[in-house]
Amino acid sequence: MNDEFGQPLLKSMMGNRIWRLMRTDREAFMRETIAYFALGYPGWTVIRVKYPIVYLQDDRGRNA
Repeated sequence: MNDEFGQPLLKSMMGNRIWRLMRTDREAFMRETIAYFALGYPGWTVIRVKYPIVYLQDDRGRNA
């Protein structure tokens, strides 16, 4: 899977604690997913979430 510039997206995973939220509280799931990757991958944006993979786009240096 590629971004709009043809660059491949990073595939990553996250813990079950966050995945469990997907079934019970969708808003909390989205909030926790974004926060999780903001800490681990600063400058990357969550593009797609499809269990068990999270696709991230590298936005570092795009606004330069």
